Amino acid sequence: MSKVFKKTSGNGHIALYLGKRDFVDNVDSVEVVDGVVKVDPSGLNGRKVYVYLACAFRYGSEELDVIGLSFRRDIWIQRVQVYPPVEGNATKSPIQESLLKKVGEQGHPFSFQMPANLPCSVSLQPGPNDAGKACGVDFEVKAYLANAANNVDEVIEKKDTCRLMIRKIQFAPASNKAGPKAELTKQFLMTDKPVHLEASLGKEIYYHGDPITVSVKINNETNKVVKKVKVSVEQLTSVVLYSSDTYTKAVCSEEFGETINANSTLEKSFQITPLLANNKEKRGLSVDGRLKDEDTHLASTTLSQGDKEMQGIIVSYKVKVNLMVSSGGLLGGLTASDVTVELPLTLMSPKPAAYWIKGLFSSGEVTSHSELTLTVTASAVVNYDF
Repeated sequence: MSKVFKKTSGNGHIALYLGKRDFVDNVDSVEVVDGVVKVDPSGLNGRKVYVYLACAFRYGSEELDVIGLSFRRDIWIQRVQVYPPVEGNATKSPIQESLLKKVGEQGHPFSFQMPANLPCSVSLQPGPNDAGKACGVDFEVKAYLANAANNVDEVIEKKDTCRLMIRKIQFAPASNKAGPKAELTKQFLMTDKPVHLEASLGKEIYYHGDPITVSVKINNETNKVVKKVKVSVEQLTSVVLYSSDTYTKAVCSEEFGETINANSTLEKSFQITPLLANNKEKRGLSVDGRLKDEDTHLASTTLSQGDKEMQGIIVSYKVKVNLMVSSGGLLGGLTASDVTVELPLTLMSPKPAAYWIKGLFSSGEVTSHSELTLTVTASAVVNYDF
């Protein structure tokens, strides 16, 4: 284990240890959240030690909580008692075995299995003048001293707690499928023939930062002129809490000065690249959850099985191809109209090599290190744990 994450309570009697803070959602299942709590029994005063894992949606500033208003709603929460130990905690994962060697005899393991229908860690980008913690979905592991696991009348002091934020993340699945395709035929007034627009994406899944290739075919059978082609990417954020609301924001938009005269055709590919760097001022834009002040990017597309309703924040994208069609002449601008098609876009991060290698072993595709061949550059290092 190359890194250990630790947080100690203010009174020093308990300490929380995790081997990692990113847990992968594979759509049908989620990695087990496991760790160890170090307990000093001399300072418990008859109290017990509990750990909970909570998925919550924060929709207001933490500063407002002090005036008695809570702007945080728990979507899912689970608690376990770690001290005194209870039956059922006997099996230990490799990560817990490593942590227990580091912590010693005062270490006590815990684990949580999250359901597959929880949202991923997503933040809503604050505005330039907004202060405090960003709104969004977060996950928290918290150890605390208490007489009961969840007694609403019991006051738990901050010095008796320690917590670490974690992330639930998804990676792009392996796919070599062709991208989606859409087409539209539109007929205008004062003309008996249509404009036919067909658009398609080069592949099904695109990675953050990669240019998106949009292939366009236009058949203009009218007496009108297509003045320009506009290609844009929109992010759709569905906030499912007390109700379901969807917010749409353009994250990339480019106009191409392609002119298609009457009774002419065009077949061409355009490239656009949606980047968070070009959208830093957009308040409410969904970005992937981050720990502390590390860099992030636009929120990844949310993948789900679709059989259970998911609460929190659900993110999707679409590509829009728009033709500005003008009649020409003095009134050309006044009589202009649009032809638009939309394509679903899956935008995600690639699965790191460490997870890919683990998958090969767990699926039985390779059974020994001698069967595994990795080609890396001289500067690339792949760390993995089996």
